[in-house]
Amino acid sequence: MKLRLARRAVGDAVVVAVEGELDLFTAPFLRDEVRDAIKLDGSRLILDLTALSFMDSSGLSVLIEAWRLATGEGGGVSLAAPQAPVARILRTTGLDRRIKVYPDVVTAVGEG
Repeated sequence: MKLRLARRAVGDAVVVAVEGELDLFTAPFLRDEVRDAIKLDGSRLILDLTALSFMDSSGLSVLIEAWRLATGEGGGVSLAAPQAPVARILRTTGLDRRIKVYPDVVTAVGEG
């Protein structure tokens, strides 16, 4: 399994659970899912990263694009529960200062 995505509505937010590895080959799948989620389900997007084990610069570019799309529609993007390797990339690149990171989906939904 390289990447699995699952989308669900939670309150007024749409949550996309991202599982596996987010890299050059799998990033386009998340990009399409994010575009569809924002277009069909609303611009308040939470990416559940609990089961995301790896992310490279391709994944970062998808997160930035998601943030631009959602904020352009009057919403926003939050990240929930990134594991240590992914959290480190978010910190190193400073993306965690642009996109809010929460310890879990419930907190992201409640505070977003």
